[in-house]
Amino acid sequence: MSDLIRIVDLEVWTYIGVPEEERARPQQLLISLDLTVDCIAQAAITDDVSRTVNYYDVAQQVKALCVKCPRKLLETLAEEIAAELLANQSIKHLTLEIKKFILPDTQYVSVKIERPNT
Repeated sequence: MSDLIRIVDLEVWTYIGVPEEERARPQQLLISLDLTVDCIAQAAITDDVSRTVNYYDVAQQVKALCVKCPRKLLETLAEEIAAELLANQSIKHLTLEIKKFILPDTQYVSVKIERPNT
């Protein structure tokens, strides 16, 4: 059995973009995560956060990774976030979407990936 923890539209600011002038200023990104975890019943019964994935810790990990260094591609950032979370959290499967607000006449562009914890 598994359950889902969701973080929707976590706001981060980072230096990202292919042209240098785009990376000259930090840009807002919204990051959403679906974290498939083992059954959360024990955490619920005991009211003990150590028996589940602490979404505050996940959010802080993501924010720290985003400001670590500039990147050109959303794809690069998405893969780095997925690898970091899967290596350091008790997550069975991760779905991640990063939204960027750069193209005129669009609400946003995004990259979405899914990764199992193997």
